[in-house]
Order: sequence, then C-alpha cells, then structure tokens
Amino acid sequence: MGEEIETTGFTRADKARFADRLAQETDLARTLFAQGRFSRAGYMLGFEIETWIVDHNYAPSSINQRLLETLDNPYVVPELSRFNVELNCDPLPLEVETLRRAHEALTALWATCNGVAHRLDANLVMIGTLPTLRDEDLTLANISPLNRYYALNAEIQRQRGGRPTQVDIAGRDHLLSEHRDLMLEAATTSFQIHLKAPADIAHLYYNASIAASGPILAACGNAPFLFGKALWEETRIPLFEQAVKPPGPARVCMGSGYTTLSLMEVFEENARDYDVLLPMGFDDPPEAMRHLRLHNGVIWRWNRPLIGFDDDGAPHFRVEHRILPAGPSFIDMIANAALYLGLARALAFAGDGGTGGLAFADARRNFYAAARHGLEARLEWPGLGEIAADRLLAERLIPAAREGLADLGVAESGFLDVIEGRVQTGQTGAVWQRKALEARGGEFYALMAAYCEGQRSGEPVHQWGL
Repeated sequence: MGEEIETTGFTRADKARFADRLAQETDLARTLFAQGRFSRAGYMLGFEIETWIVDHNYAPSSINQRLLETLDNPYVVPELSRFNVELNCDPLPLEVETLRRAHEALTALWATCNGVAHRLDANLVMIGTLPTLRDEDLTLANISPLNRYYALNAEIQRQRGGRPTQVDIAGRDHLLSEHRDLMLEAATTSFQIHLKAPADIAHLYYNASIAASGPILAACGNAPFLFGKALWEETRIPLFEQAVKPPGPARVCMGSGYTTLSLMEVFEENARDYDVLLPMGFDDPPEAMRHLRLHNGVIWRWNRPLIGFDDDGAPHFRVEHRILPAGPSFIDMIANAALYLGLARALAFAGDGGTGGLAFADARRNFYAAARHGLEARLEWPGLGEIAADRLLAERLIPAAREGLADLGVAESGFLDVIEGRVQTGQTGAVWQRKALEARGGEFYALMAAYCEGQRSGEPVHQWGL
C-alpha cells in the first residue's frame, strides 16, 4: 500500500462511493480477464527491501525524512515508522542473468543509501526484527508523516472500537504487549518478491507460492528476538498478524484457500468479504482500477495477488511473496529469491492446480510450524508424510528448485548453493543470532555490532563465525 491519499478522515458517503467504485472495477477486471485482455506477456521479477535506520548504539533512529530528502531517490520511499525506509529496484525480465543483475542493482542502491545514512550519523541494517527495539519506541510520535498512515491507524482503531491491540506470542520466552495504535506493525521488516506471470497461469504460481511457503520460511528465518525476548525463528509472522487485526476476516493471513481458475477469485473475495479501510475517492477511469488496487493493498495475505499494468497499458497479474525477512546479507536474500522462484515454478507445473498435491490446511500448518521452529520444524509433504524441514529441503525441494530455475532459463549463479549450505550447517540468520547472543553474554548491543559486521562482509550467514 504505497500510494499516498489526500485525507485522514472519511464519511459514510465516502465509503458508499468507494464501495460502488470497487464493485464496478471488480466487475471490469472480471470481464477483461474473461476476454483475454490481461497480459500474457513474459515473466518479470521485482523486489522490495524494508530496512531499519539505527544510531551508533544500534537503537532505532527516527530520521527517515532527512534521509529521504538527502537521497532524493525514487527507489527509496518511506515506511510506517520514522526509523524505516523501503528500497526498490526496476522490474527485471526473467533471463539467464536476472538473479545476478538483481544482486548488483540492490547492493549498489544499498551502498548509496548507507553512504547518506553515515553522513547523517546513522546506519542502515537489514534484519527481520531489531533486537535493540523497545516497546516504547513504537508510538505515534514515530509514525511517518503521511496521510495514508494516519488514516489507516485511525480507521483500524475506529473499527476496533478503541480497544487496544493485544500481542501474545509464546516461543522460547513469552511476550505480552498492548498497544492502542498500529505501530507494532513497524517492528517487522521484510524482503518482498514480486513475480509477474502470464495471466492465464498466474493462479498456478499463487497456489505454488502458498504450498512452498512453509519449507522456504524454514530455511530463511531471521527474526528471533523482540523486546528483549527470544520468541519464534520468524517472530514477524505472529507479530504482524496480531498487530493489524480489525474485526472481520483476518487481513494478515495465508488466505482462505487455493484458487481454482484464476486470481480473480481473490479479488472477488476482497470485494465480497472485506470492509473498506481507506475509502479514498479517485477521479481516474475505472480501467485504472485504483479503488480495487487500494482495497487490495490493505489486505496483507502472505502471498498477495496484485494487479498492475504493462508498458502498453494492458493489466497484468503478479504474486507478491511477502513471507521473507530482510537480511542477513544480500547474497542470502537473493538466494532466498532463487529458492522461491525455482520452487514456485516446479510446483506450478507439477499438477494438482499448482499445489503439488499439498492440501491447503497442510500448507498453512507448515507455514506456522516453520515460522516457529525453522529448520527444526516437522512439515507435511505429499508422498513423504511428516518430514523434518531440513531433510525435505535437502532431498526434495532444493533439487526441485534447481530444475525450476532451469525451466525458466534463469542461471542459479551459486545462489541455491547458499541455501544448501544453510541447510547443511543448520545456521539460518535466526540460529546465528541466538548463538551469537549467547556467546556475548546476552548483550544485544554486542549482538548487533557483530550482526552488522557480518552484513557488511557480504558473506552468507551460514559462513558467519560467532
């Protein structure tokens, strides 16, 4: 939901007008898809990285406005809090060198951003949850000054009747926290992958993304700590789900099931089942689908279908894979992207509508088991029954991902070797953080100093020493 809006308050008439436009645009999208007018052009890949701004004590530094103004770069945009920004890159067509090119583009942008941050006496760090973050940092005093964030906060609180948000996460430790605003969401930072596919088969990639999410997340955990407590390997997952929880169907979730015929089923579900959160009116023609896209932007499925437009104006479908944490290093993140892309391709064409034969209930259970236990999770997989996540990846899914990348004509460039090394050593970012904290006597400052040193090295996390 990156689009700015013009107001922070809405009337019943605003909501009625928005609902009418949403219904009109959903009907139009359905018609355009049925007529074959959604893009069937080739594949494209895009990325977003949410990152922290920290001071010399590795505490959050609320200077994103100064950073953004100094950078003046359209690829770097604000996030919910003043101590986060988001980095983006141009979409890339899937070609032999796509992954290598993405790695080069993102590392170059990162170097530019960090150079500016250093001049502002700060540093950028990519990590799923910041170990030095305090509960009291997450207040409205630290919200980015954009209407869309004020409006979203106000509307969610209105729908909740002013009741506080309760966070209850039982992991290695137990966290209870209570907030009266949306700012808990700012404690989670992600690496998001956008995969555009031909419209007639995009739903197969959506289903495959859901089926693959559990095993992928098991290999990629990087968020074990929050507010001084050791929780899940990927604490972002329960935190984000509990932080954004107005009445009605869950807005942060795995969704209600697989699709059958097209991604239009998800957009129809949006219009049918979800109340409008930001009823901003636009004067654009229905073909721009701005109301449909804004409504979809405040429903945060872990794998979220999106509608965008090709250069020739044709609407397209893409899948936003939202499960991955930021960090630990760029080679780790592109390796995670390689695993996702290859495995999504393999499952999309393995039959059973892109699911690989994995029931949706099992895919959902796998996801939360992986978020909690990482490579030690026990996962369900067709033909294998219950199996350890590390064994499933090593014996079945990493080889499948290699085949999937080959089918797409994308060189893996050694990135899947990084995943293999992580699985063989058992050292994800989350595992390294826990071991490194123990080695430093529980000092989070020392942990962050070592983490940032590892990140600057550019080495994959399974090779980081303690």
